Amino acid sequence: MYFEPGSFYHIYNRGNQRAKLFFSSDNYLYFLRKTRAELLPFADILAYCLMPNHYHFLTRMKEDEHADASKFARKIGTLQSSYTRAIQKERNIRGSLFQQKAKAKLLEDDHQLFVCFHYIHQNPLKAGLVSKLEEWHYSSYPDYAKIRAGTLANQSLARNHITIPDNSKRFITESYAVMVDDLIQKIFD
Repeated sequence: MYFEPGSFYHIYNRGNQRAKLFFSSDNYLYFLRKTRAELLPFADILAYCLMPNHYHFLTRMKEDEHADASKFARKIGTLQSSYTRAIQKERNIRGSLFQQKAKAKLLEDDHQLFVCFHYIHQNPLKAGLVSKLEEWHYSSYPDYAKIRAGTLANQSLARNHITIPDNSKRFITESYAVMVDDLIQKIFD
């Protein structure tokens, strides 16, 4: 993976053979703590969602002295491998937890950023895990909806680059809007 300083990326991966990655609330929270420690020194996270068998991050590579693209790519690997070791130990299992190395898709314009941001947050609803976006705790959605005061997602940076209503009611209404499926395919395939 090559990352350009100042550029936006959709980073994602899933469980090996689409198997579960997260087995308990503690697993989700541990992964988020590892994400903060491993990725935030090199990139800002604008949105995230952890699903039972995959994860999504919308990131922007930093442009300062921490803008080391190769180190960031290695840190994504470190995040996955350290999480794998913890789950292997906890569940007394062996083998690969993740399907492969994480994928990263460069987002080239504001419209792609907007679609990716909402796509990430809509994952739990589209997967039928919740009946309302507000019910999924393992994404940045509750932070933007002002339901929770999380700090992993850089909301200020996101609002500078994506049109996101600051009013929580308007944000929630917009978040339920249907996205154009063929555009989503273009961005994520």
